[in-house]
Amino acid sequence: MTEGRAATEKLMAELRGLGVTDAYEVGDDATLCVWIGLVVRYHDGFYHWHEGAVKRRHLGTDPVGCAIRVARRLTALQVDIPPWWEDLAKELRGDPAQDYP
Repeated sequence: MTEGRAATEKLMAELRGLGVTDAYEVGDDATLCVWIGLVVRYHDGFYHWHEGAVKRRHLGTDPVGCAIRVARRLTALQVDIPPWWEDLAKELRGDPAQDYP
């Protein structure tokens, strides 16, 4: 297991503990997509997270603290959901299949 994967898994576990259940790893073992443009990447001993022009970093040895900061930012972002988000989400999900949304 790579250092990035281990750090990402620790952060993912902490985020789930805080109720952030939609975050997912994007396939490179070091990057989590948390929400619209809110991304966390582990690199060189730090969690680097950004959303738009806002960029932050957090020590890789503190996944708990990073998860708290990211969860707070997610909560702030979800207060003001962009109007285009629902349309995009519907387009990406596609049409319902039988009884499933």
